[in-house]
Amino acid sequence: MFNLKSFRYQLNLFYLALGFFSRIPVPKSSYYSPELLNKSGRYFSLVGILLALILVTLYTLLTPYFSNNITISLIIIASLLLTGAFHEDGLTDMADGIGGGMTIEKRLAIMKDSRIGTYGAVTLFMALSLKWLVLVELAQSTMFINTLILGYALSRAVAGSLISDMNYVSDSDTSKSKPLANKQSTNELMILVLIGCIPLLFQPFFYSVILLSSLFIFRMFFKRWLNARIGGYTGDCLGACQQISELIIYLVLVALSAANIAATATTTIQLAGASL
Repeated sequence: MFNLKSFRYQLNLFYLALGFFSRIPVPKSSYYSPELLNKSGRYFSLVGILLALILVTLYTLLTPYFSNNITISLIIIASLLLTGAFHEDGLTDMADGIGGGMTIEKRLAIMKDSRIGTYGAVTLFMALSLKWLVLVELAQSTMFINTLILGYALSRAVAGSLISDMNYVSDSDTSKSKPLANKQSTNELMILVLIGCIPLLFQPFFYSVILLSSLFIFRMFFKRWLNARIGGYTGDCLGACQQISELIIYLVLVALSAANIAATATTTIQLAGASL
């Protein structure tokens, strides 16, 4: 039976997640509290789907007038505007902190510094360049729209899941991620992951298995690496995890697509040879 009160509660959580993880305006009537914002993390993946749908719409509108190179460039710019470069900022800060600090205390201190250092600048440049390259290549595929939605949703599920089994190590009094630093409940983690996996339903089963396996391995080693470097995670690490996970998704799909094309070509040649 439909429960209007429960629906409004969940919708409010989604609005809080949307307001926190993007620059998209949310209703002023949305009720905020640190506890509610913490619970809203369950909809991190759903925010990713909404952002991707906006970008897909923009892509569809621009494609008839521009080349793939220009269209993808505009898509990436739009993404940065929609999120306020929130996750890219996390990747940059993490690279500066872990790359430039020799102790845990120094690494955490550098992450809080708003200035961009060499490690951060190089990492950001390489990440955006690689994203542009793989998206340009993927744009030639008929699966591009689903691929974009998958990248935005599943990468956020991987990043958000770190909250469930890692220690938060930043200064909770000054951190922008303080409301999200509490442990996730099993229910919230399941919602986050299930929403993030929805786009996999539109991928070949074998592709889905490879993608999930790749992300599982990355998450395992990334978690171990963070624990060794800073003893847990910070909000910047979540942003970095999202960016890296998104790139892994695109790279795996590029590799699988190339392998599929090569296999098809080989089969065609063999059949042609047999017919002769």
